[in-house]
Amino acid sequence: MLGGAVTEVPILLPLVSAAVTEYDAVVYDLDGTLVDLDVDWNAVAVDVRAVYDNANVEPPSDGLWDMLEAADEVGLAAEVESAIAAHEHDGARTSRRLVRADDLLERSPPAGVCSLNCERACRIALEEHALTMAVDAVVGRDTVATWKPDPEPLLATVRELEADPERALFIGDSARDHRTAERAGIDFEYVGDGPSGI
Repeated sequence: MLGGAVTEVPILLPLVSAAVTEYDAVVYDLDGTLVDLDVDWNAVAVDVRAVYDNANVEPPSDGLWDMLEAADEVGLAAEVESAIAAHEHDGARTSRRLVRADDLLERSPPAGVCSLNCERACRIALEEHALTMAVDAVVGRDTVATWKPDPEPLLATVRELEADPERALFIGDSARDHRTAERAGIDFEYVGDGPSGI
């Protein structure tokens, strides 16, 4: 050593929540958690209602998710899914990135996305915000046979990440996300102070 005092240089570590690093995998909801999709859900409901009207089928209600859930029984699943997905694709392209997306980029364990949005919209939004390389699995509404709050989409995401449910964490913004995690036996964390949305 040439002499003089030794100066310690601090090592800067990524700002990853200590709780997150305790898990083997972290799964995020998409809309309201990583990004804010630019979708007018009332307009989506109007378009889905038009699918029912054009088929001369009375919908169970004017509620979007009621119409989506009933679509298969009345033979309109493909048309209803297409109407919703078109809005989601456009909304993903003009979505706004949220703060939790930075956590995703700085995460330590493998990460996935489990969303009530269609898989393609999830992938478009991830690509738009340069998040694709940070995500190892994407499961959307149309990836498996059921959707949240059924536990299967979340469990499928965790399986794709090669983790055990008891060693995974799900981060979301809605009561539906929380119920999904409970049914899957997976720890849950709200992205904010509590539930929002559906």
